[in-house]
This record gives sequence, structure tokens and C-alpha cells, in this order.
Amino acid sequence: MKPLFFLMRFSMVAGCTLALTLASVLTACNPSSKENSDGEGIATALPTDHNEVTVHVLERQLFSHELVSNGKVTATHVADLRFVTAEMVTHIYVKNGDRVRRGDRLAELDKFKLHNRTTQAADALEKARLDLQDILIGQGYAAGDTANVPKEMMQLARIKSGYDQSQATYQLARYEEQQATLTAPFDGVVANLTAKTYNVANTSEPFCTLIGTQGMEVNFTVLENELSLIKNGDKVVIAPYADPNTTYEGEVAQINPFVDDKGMVQVKASIPAVAQTRLFNGMNVRVHVYRTMQNELVIPKSAVVLRSGRQVVFTLNKGRAWWNYITTGQENGDSYTVNERGEGTEGLNVGDSVIVTGNVNLAHEAPVSVIKNRE
Repeated sequence: MKPLFFLMRFSMVAGCTLALTLASVLTACNPSSKENSDGEGIATALPTDHNEVTVHVLERQLFSHELVSNGKVTATHVADLRFVTAEMVTHIYVKNGDRVRRGDRLAELDKFKLHNRTTQAADALEKARLDLQDILIGQGYAAGDTANVPKEMMQLARIKSGYDQSQATYQLARYEEQQATLTAPFDGVVANLTAKTYNVANTSEPFCTLIGTQGMEVNFTVLENELSLIKNGDKVVIAPYADPNTTYEGEVAQINPFVDDKGMVQVKASIPAVAQTRLFNGMNVRVHVYRTMQNELVIPKSAVVLRSGRQVVFTLNKGRAWWNYITTGQENGDSYTVNERGEGTEGLNVGDSVIVTGNVNLAHEAPVSVIKNRE
């Protein structure tokens, strides 16, 4: 009985295995079943909603090319003011940071000795003038009539009387007395004032520095290969590192025609006097130079994406995103110039609707919905 039982059990197991194998073969041979399964997977993986994008219609326009550099501010007028005589300082009328006008008094020396010296020089000059007249009268010429005196005779009389020397001494004494009052030679701001009253003025060192308020200059450098991108009159915007949120506008004033051993060229820009409230002499600034270019195709930087290391721009074509390889030209803070499409080349055309937002994950011919146009 046992052998018969095991034989029946083995036949049942083998039958089940054979049935399962036949079912698998029939399923694999049924193509409609595979298509239904794959169709359900694709429908789940691909979204049916369109991507929302904004577009910008390409047109020819002005483009401001931007060149960035570092620079240093210098005043247009800077003067180290000093006294010409070593006398005691009796008055100081200003302090560092004070704004003064041309002719305003800055400081003053004790004038007693200086005035006395001028008086003595004036008396000596008058005596020399009388001696000159005596010499001319002795030669037979009328007093005060110097027009008829020969040039050689007048020169000899002036030397003999000491008139020329007395006149020079008087002029020097008068000049030193006048310079005892230090005045501003131009409108400006007082700086580097360290002197104290009742101390003798040091004639070998500046009493103070006057920084002009007529305008500022910014000195900066550009690379040799950037010379074609800059010229006199180009717009310049500077931002001090001490206050980067404040900017001042000016223009390129000078380009030094000399390239140094590092391949750099010195450029100077002028900043109008209206911008003098926060700029100091010697201040470090960030310099942005803008050059206006005519009739350029300009696209926002947000329109350009990278695909396999190449620049790509998507354009709108019948409700779908169209893949375009491009080559950008110049750039500024927010835009590029692009090459136009020509025979055998890649690029964009005037009138193309360029997708500027919502393009990060787009694919070629992906359906899109325009939510608004970029102005």
C-alpha cells in the first residue's frame, strides 16, 4: 500500500508543476496583456498637466555691457597747506571734517614780528627811493622824470641806491605777513589737522590737508584684452566697500595708453561733485563700467540653461517648448547678447518667444502653458 500512496502523491505534485508552467507560457505569449500592463505604467509616470512658463519676445534693443573692476577714490583737488614762517599759532578756526569755501580762514600766526619786519622794510624802501632820486638829480635829470633817463643810467642808479634790493625785501616781508593767515585756496574739506594753538608752526610739515569738493576721481585697471570694451564717456557706477548699498554715477575720463608688465591698463573715471557726501579720498570702491551697444538681441540670464555642458534656450512653438542651442556674446548683471540664426549656424531670431521661467526641467517638445509675458 505504501508504494502505491507515494506514487499517487508524486503524480499530483508533478501535475501541479506542469499546470503552472503551461500558465506562464500562455501568459508570455499573450501580447495584449503586456501592452495593458506597460500602458498603465507610462500613464502613471508622465504627467498630463502642461508646464507653466513665462516668455519674452526677442527684439533688437540697446545693451549695456558691464565690466567690473576694483578702484580707489581720489579727490580732483588735494592740497597740503603749510605756513611759510615759524611763528606761534594763535588761532585755529577749523577742525577735521569741516567744509570750507575758498578764502575762508583756517588758522593764524602771531603777527607782531612779521608786521614789525614789514614796517622796517617799507621804511628802507622809501629811503632807497629818495637816494635814487638824488642820484638822478645829480646827473642832471628832473625829480620824478624817469621817462627820459637812459636805460643804462637808470639801472646803474637803482643798484647804487639799493632800491631794487630794498623793494625785494619789502615784498618778501609783506608776503610773509599775509601768509601768517592760512586761507583755503578752493572749496573743500579739512583733513589731517593735528596742530595745536600756542605752538610754533612747523614749516617743513603740512599744517592740514584740504580735499576739494569740486569732484572725485576713481582710478582702476582693466585687462589689456578688455580695452575694446571701454572708451571715454562710458557710464561708470561705483559702490564703496564701506557702504555697498550706496552707488554713485560718473563716466570714463582718461585711458592711459600704456600696458604694464602685468597686462593691465590704468583708467580714470570722474564722479560729479553732487556725490561728495559719503566719498572720502583714498576710499576703496567696486567699479562697474557700462558700454552701450546698439541693435543687439538680448535675453535674460534666466532663459539660459545648461544641457550636457552646452547653453540651451527654449522657445515657444505651438504650445510646446522647443530646444535651441545658442552661443552667448557679451553679458551684464542680468542679460546676455546672443548670436542670430544664420545659414549653417545655431541661434535665435527676432520675434522668437523665449521661455524665461519654468524652464529648468523642460524637455524638447514638452507641452507648456504661458501664464504671462515678460515685459
